[in-house]
Amino acid sequence: MLKDQAFLRIPGPTPIPPSVQHAMTQPMIGHRGREAKELIQKLRPRLKPVFGTEQEVMMVAGSGTAGLEAAVVNSAKPGDEVLVIATGAFGDRFKKICNSYEYQTHVIEVSWGSAADPAEIEEYLKQHPNINVVFSTFCETSTGVFNPVRQIGEVVHRTSNALFVVDGVSCIGGVESKMDDWGIDVLVTGSQKAMMLPAGLTLIAVSERAMRRMKENPQPRFYLDLTTYHDKLLTDSTPFTPALSLLFGLDQVLNLIEEEGMDNVVKRHETMKSMTRAACRALGLPLLTLDRDASPTVTAIQPDDFDPEMLRSILKKEFGLSIAGGQQHLKGKIFRIGHMGYSSPADVLQTISLLELGLSKTGKQIELGKGVAAAQTVYTELENRRN
Repeated sequence: MLKDQAFLRIPGPTPIPPSVQHAMTQPMIGHRGREAKELIQKLRPRLKPVFGTEQEVMMVAGSGTAGLEAAVVNSAKPGDEVLVIATGAFGDRFKKICNSYEYQTHVIEVSWGSAADPAEIEEYLKQHPNINVVFSTFCETSTGVFNPVRQIGEVVHRTSNALFVVDGVSCIGGVESKMDDWGIDVLVTGSQKAMMLPAGLTLIAVSERAMRRMKENPQPRFYLDLTTYHDKLLTDSTPFTPALSLLFGLDQVLNLIEEEGMDNVVKRHETMKSMTRAACRALGLPLLTLDRDASPTVTAIQPDDFDPEMLRSILKKEFGLSIAGGQQHLKGKIFRIGHMGYSSPADVLQTISLLELGLSKTGKQIELGKGVAAAQTVYTELENRRN
């Protein structure tokens, strides 16, 4: 293996397109000058279609978790009852953030690998009418689960007056998102996943009704006060120093998305998901999620006849291929393949080919090429259907 050759197929951070890397090397500019103002002015309308909203998308220097905390602390006021729908480690993170602010936190614990059930959420809200905010993940990165946020949003608004807050960190930019139509009040994503940037930027969109509540919310906050970001954004500025290099890169990311077309971006991610899952089935690898619950951006596999950590070690050492392991109680029990952002069906075929070699080195009996062939068949069928 060439020492400087690496293939990153984890669910974030993800590979950076060369044109985006180049864009981020531009000479620095003053963050309060005309050039920065023009850059933000250029970005504002182009972020909205990615989120599926007519609202402003705020650009906050910070990780995805900063975005989640901002969503919590702005949406809920002291003493509020809130509901967290926990389908994995990042639903659990919402719970931890809510507990740290001492909200009255209700939790619907969903078995890891399964998606949330809108009917269960509806019944829970009926039994707890004082809940003011509902938190959910869109794609649960730790399990590869894709929650039905559209249906959950319908239930939340039909059953309660609660705000609906969604963590879209590991899927926005790679999947269909219709924030306004689906009744999502706050939608958060991070830069280092399907948005094809390094970590360090969180993007947050807020509905009109959520913004009204935020302006009336007495909850103390300073750097993460989204009302301040919103007001400053209307003047093409930010309240604090922006991550300018990431904004340079974001401009080029949006160029790439617009060139491909958001509908085609969504189709590409669906294709990669289907190819990966077909390959795993052909190789006898048990999938953690059902097809109906599966994310277009990450696939989780739960083997029962070899050590996934051994596989990960072999792939990294011999081929430079990085895939992810499990988190919390699934650590050492699953492995995860990221297929989002700057990733294509060609990358999936390469990943599956290397995966087959790694599997054979663990001692698992497989037919080399069978997974690749299954993925190729899926790709061909989907392309023929679309053409």
